[in-house]
Amino acid sequence: MSYDKFDAVITRKLSGSTKWDDADTLFGAEDVLPLWVADMDFSSPPAVNEALAERVRHGVFGYPSPRAYAWYAVSDWLQSRHNWQTKPEWMVSTPGVVAAITLAVQTFSEPNDKIIIQPPVYPPFFSSVANSNRIVLENPLLYEDGEYRMDFTDLAAKAAEAKLLILCNPHNPVGRVWTRAELAKLAEICRENNVLILSDEIHGDLVYAGHKYIPLGSLDSGIADRIITLTAPSKTFNTAGLYTSIAIIPDKKLRSQFAKTVQQLSINKCNVFGITALEAAYRHGGPWLDELLTYLKGNAEYLTEYITANIPAIKVAKPQGTYLAWLDCRALNLSQPELVKFFGQKARVGLNDGATFGKQGIGFMRLNFGCPRSILAEALERISQAVKQLGQA
Repeated sequence: MSYDKFDAVITRKLSGSTKWDDADTLFGAEDVLPLWVADMDFSSPPAVNEALAERVRHGVFGYPSPRAYAWYAVSDWLQSRHNWQTKPEWMVSTPGVVAAITLAVQTFSEPNDKIIIQPPVYPPFFSSVANSNRIVLENPLLYEDGEYRMDFTDLAAKAAEAKLLILCNPHNPVGRVWTRAELAKLAEICRENNVLILSDEIHGDLVYAGHKYIPLGSLDSGIADRIITLTAPSKTFNTAGLYTSIAIIPDKKLRSQFAKTVQQLSINKCNVFGITALEAAYRHGGPWLDELLTYLKGNAEYLTEYITANIPAIKVAKPQGTYLAWLDCRALNLSQPELVKFFGQKARVGLNDGATFGKQGIGFMRLNFGCPRSILAEALERISQAVKQLGQA
């Protein structure tokens, strides 16, 4: 099988790319290899590009309809790919998962309510809560023997005083794909304490052999009507710039409340290109995704093997899902500001500052390996050389 489509280096500088065009300024050095913000350096599937080109050729870009048949594409995908039976009428369009989290927080809680998150975790989880005048209640993941797991004892204690829980499944940044048993235990605790769950499952399609993504809403947990699942084709098919996502809400009352908030803010319309890409991706993107997963798994293995052999001061567990690696850099004995400066200005590799994922991320950095192998290899070589120079200083 040829992976030329993923090995090809596509120039993204001067393309209006946050990842590439903002890197020099953000990291304070020229010629930085940007492996930070979570989009991939691969072209989207041919079926998506062709559908968008056809839509452009049509030439009329008026207001799109709700496009119910696009929601059927989502429902069919979830059924065939993940054995989850959903209904199009459960779905509400949103302009992004982060926006949907904020909308849900504001819809289903009141100021000063407590909302559980599980750090280290995607930074907007913190800001969506804090910026809405709600209280962040941390249920930190436990880090033992190089792997993360949930702390259910602490979760049970925190759930007794919480209104909502925001789950990341699979988890960004640590790369865990939660097991059925873990998800069932979390659902049980939330059910017992009447805690509503917002489940960010945007990375659900990006799971590697040996692991299985299980939509939380697919469990026979007795809490399906208390789960709001947030997803999008953006990570899977590299369409983040089209800002189209879906909230899946089986409970009619909750769905009506959420849709009312979306409508009141006048963000209840679909993007004509976003919805076109979504439908094409979910209808025809499966074979491309299968090839992508093989390539990304190869990148994950290359990264972990290279770091183990050449940069022993940095530890990394092979990701079970996502295209994000969570680097434990504590043995470098640098403060967090020094660590950020080291990667950006000494190694000239742009990574995400681990501290932005919570205080549990101090000493860590996040690396995006959704790129051609040659770029990843160059970045790892730069890091290796910089660490050697650090040891000689």
